[in-house]
Amino acid sequence: NLSSPQHLDDDTVSGSNWITENNVQHSVSQTTRTTRKPYCGYTQQTLSKREQAEQESLLAAIQWPKPPDGKIAFAQSTDPTHSDFVIVKPSRFFKVGDELEVLVRMKDFHGKPKQYGGDYLQARIHSPGLKAGAAGRIVDCHNGLYKVFFTLLWPGEVKVSVSLVHPSEGIQVLQRLREERPDRVYFKSSFKSGRYSETTECNVCLPGGLPVCNFTDLYTGEPWFCYKPRKLSCASRISHAKGGYLKGLLTQEESLFFQSDVNIKRPILSSGPDSVIVKSKAFTDSSSMDRAEDPTASPSGYYYEDQWRSRTHWIHNFNKSDDITECLQGKVIHLFGDSTIRQWFEYLTAFVPDLVEFNLGSPKNVGPFMSVDLKHNILLKFRCHGPPIRFSTVFSSELRYIANELNSIVGGRNTVIAITIWSHFSTFPVEVYIRRLRNIRRAVIQLLDRSPKTSIVIRTANVQELGPEVSLFNSDWYSFQLDSVMRKMFSGIAVHFVDAWEMSVAHYSPHNLHPNEIIVKNQIDAFLSYVCPLQT
Repeated sequence: NLSSPQHLDDDTVSGSNWITENNVQHSVSQTTRTTRKPYCGYTQQTLSKREQAEQESLLAAIQWPKPPDGKIAFAQSTDPTHSDFVIVKPSRFFKVGDELEVLVRMKDFHGKPKQYGGDYLQARIHSPGLKAGAAGRIVDCHNGLYKVFFTLLWPGEVKVSVSLVHPSEGIQVLQRLREERPDRVYFKSSFKSGRYSETTECNVCLPGGLPVCNFTDLYTGEPWFCYKPRKLSCASRISHAKGGYLKGLLTQEESLFFQSDVNIKRPILSSGPDSVIVKSKAFTDSSSMDRAEDPTASPSGYYYEDQWRSRTHWIHNFNKSDDITECLQGKVIHLFGDSTIRQWFEYLTAFVPDLVEFNLGSPKNVGPFMSVDLKHNILLKFRCHGPPIRFSTVFSSELRYIANELNSIVGGRNTVIAITIWSHFSTFPVEVYIRRLRNIRRAVIQLLDRSPKTSIVIRTANVQELGPEVSLFNSDWYSFQLDSVMRKMFSGIAVHFVDAWEMSVAHYSPHNLHPNEIIVKNQIDAFLSYVCPLQT
């Protein structure tokens, strides 16, 4: 029964141990049901009991503390310049493997200590001379104090950096926009018959009143709608494109919480020493120290001499193009997702001389793309994920959902699949993203069931450069929330993760939606190390 894909039997949907830590789920259902208004009339989902429970548990796990009720004046909001951090016991004897604790103390613009949490921070330790760096784990104490924990993974002088990405008062605005303004990025489609064409607006959900074309996918049930053209039929749709970004989303007051040089990604300085000296471990087998088997290990890895070292699996450096050719010989590699995985396609095609792009006549930057190495029988393909996607122009015939593409792949030990899907979902309520991942996960589980030797890798989200505008559509906070959902939904499934998030936080290069080449190279090394693990 294709029309109601939600009613697949319960077991095909699972494949994930999603009960959150310390069993938060008990009190969740009441709060979630009452506080969140259903998202848009068209997209009423019929969820099984199990899917409903998972969704509530996921939403509970990413609940973010809000400032106390009532308007908070800008002067009472978090000021990174007045705030500071201290290293707990900075002069004690540190050795590799120890934990370092940092206390961050938030203050407002009058220098008064904040009494509540909810600020969004990023933190890393680094040794610039060694090109070494690692991300920290942040704990909100809900009283204006934050603890940051770092694992010291290399010897030498190690410096601590903390930055305020957004004050809690700004996060509250981002939450409101996510629920109330899912239309803040809009899309369009062109319809054409002979010489006559029309363009109309499209989205996951459109305000009522006008006739619409229903492009909901028959297999996955993914909703998509366009306003009906005046003269043409819905069947005459030829392309999808991004329409634009809405302006004027904030009140004068709210816009003060989003100022580049004031409170977006600003450093918080230390009121004392900001570095510690770390001594080498007494001689032990360093390999045991490096590898924490747990995939949720924090941090998941670290840079040393600009090379990413994962703590969960061995990474082999593919420094010569021959190494990559040898690894991929005889394989088909499918890259699915947004422009951040298109970077993998571009890197591999440029770096491996025998891998030559075959011109499919696709629009630049959009795809689909294909590179071929006939000598070594390698096929590399990139295809973007289905709507919502903010690409220039995607032909309707190429607008495909990852889940459906996975269903058409036979799989096996010569099939490699890499997926990333996050950035284009940041303007929608999280349920829209959960639905998409549920469909992809079902297809992944079925593929691994019929062909267990298929390699499937998921590239996580990454951080990016933020300004007052970008923050409202693509803030790292939105990406962080979606990434947390993705990791939970795919835990316990036989897929591997390339932790692009930590790889972008831990590196010294400026944050960029499309990380620079050295970071991409490290992502590729991590990816290929799953595909071709070193024979030990």
